[in-house]
Amino acid sequence: MPDRPTALVTGASRGIGRAIALRLAATHDIVAAARSERELASLAAEIAERGGRCDPLTLDVTDATAVAAALADRAVDVLVNNAGVGVLKPLLELTPDEWHTMVDVNLNALYHVTRGVLPGMVARGRGHVVIVGSIAGRSAFVGGAGYAATKHAAMGFAESLMLEVRDAGVKVSIVNPGSVDTSFSSSGERESRKAKLDASDVAEAVAYVIATPPAVLVHRVEVRTLSPKR
Repeated sequence: MPDRPTALVTGASRGIGRAIALRLAATHDIVAAARSERELASLAAEIAERGGRCDPLTLDVTDATAVAAALADRAVDVLVNNAGVGVLKPLLELTPDEWHTMVDVNLNALYHVTRGVLPGMVARGRGHVVIVGSIAGRSAFVGGAGYAATKHAAMGFAESLMLEVRDAGVKVSIVNPGSVDTSFSSSGERESRKAKLDASDVAEAVAYVIATPPAVLVHRVEVRTLSPKR
């Protein structure tokens, strides 16, 4: 197989991250980062069965030292910052640990991982940083005081970073899905009262923004199911 660009996907062991890794494996060599070694091994095996290549990377993206060490010598063409967690409850019910977990995973990890690969992208004059955000990044809802705050922050991070590195040839995009049919929230429960996106729908949106011509940037995409009442 000829050399192909490398895509690093965080939170790749399950849900949206796994779907993104599987989708991009058709065109990219994958570095799949997550905390579950077993689930990463399963993903790597599935990608290999499809004729792709996957390097599983067991990593806690909230650990700045571990991230820096793991990414120090990696040349990454595409970074998909997908790792995320949601604890959806009113502020007065939100514990300090739950608050800090969301801030660490949804925001601080954006800095750790992006900072680990961005210097190489800038030096090469090319690269693409993709952030999986949420429509909660521009809206509010009861129970979202913590989660929506982190996703608003991700929107600000993405747009500011885009303005900083665009002239260096590096693209920055944020993909904001609506409700997705995954066991995402802290309860691990799936709501079935309305239709939701499939993880593969979000993966297609990520693939779309990555596949744009070199001189074209799709910076922000919002993805929803067409009819949530069906």
